[in-house]
Amino acid sequence: MSIERTVAEALLSIKAVFFRPQEPFTWASGIKSPVYCDNRLILTAPEQRNIVEQAIADTVKAEYPEAEVLMGTSTAGIAHAAIAASILGMPMGYVRGSSKDHGRQNRIEGKLEAGQKVVVIEDLISTGGSVIDVVDALREAGAEVLGIVSIFTYGMQKGLDRLAAANVKNVSLTNFDTIASVAAETGYIADSDIAKLLKFRDNPSDESWIGA
Repeated sequence: MSIERTVAEALLSIKAVFFRPQEPFTWASGIKSPVYCDNRLILTAPEQRNIVEQAIADTVKAEYPEAEVLMGTSTAGIAHAAIAASILGMPMGYVRGSSKDHGRQNRIEGKLEAGQKVVVIEDLISTGGSVIDVVDALREAGAEVLGIVSIFTYGMQKGLDRLAAANVKNVSLTNFDTIASVAAETGYIADSDIAKLLKFRDNPSDESWIGA
């Protein structure tokens, strides 16, 4: 079984993915979405957590064999970076959303030396803005960012375009299409909902799928 499907099944089994085509979620950006992914629930489910963290570690080894440090995004990526780094025997740190207003006023926590090869660990990517901000902060600190490992990506064109413009590679364990397919196969959602989900994914600003 592929990693994409294995991780999709793991997320669905703990109800980390919520589907509400008839009563959409509103993101902080104002986008209305028929699906919401809460990967924080992985941390409280040991069996599924083991699957996901091992998959992150395996992906780092396969896709970024030169990696020297893992850096988690704040806050959702921190625990995943820490566990994967423990599996790999690698150092890790994390990047704050903004610099602290006290103490050393760090934005990057943990030891990071200029020239070190870094992989960013993120829980999910939608439009890509926040993770690219983390990549930029690491690059400004002198790190060589090899790329990103994310647990889930929506595959939105805006996010893909932003990642390409920032010249940063992202490898996700699973994705919107896989989760929608597995959810339909297992009866988690109706087959008729897939078209609505994909219409949202292809153009989030088009809300004609709501109530359709």
